[in-house]
Amino acid sequence: MANTELRIKELCKERGITQAQLADKLGIQAVSFSQAVSRNKFNMDRLAEIADALDVEIPDLFDKPKEGVIRCPHCGKEIKLNPEV
Repeated sequence: MANTELRIKELCKERGITQAQLADKLGIQAVSFSQAVSRNKFNMDRLAEIADALDVEIPDLFDKPKEGVIRCPHCGKEIKLNPEV
């Protein structure tokens, strides 16, 4: 996910689990998971699995956006939200 900072480390701390424990829940090697977290690289299916394992929604995995703005998870461009729609 380009240019979008994930909150996986923070969420693990909040839930009192390590990244290694989360990786184990996901059925992947801790080293591979740690590298993916460091590179900030996950596909949508993996993000859904991580969100489920942490008992959060997928948007909760990302840093809170500026008011009325989110970032595209694919290209990192800012997308302005129009709450009037």
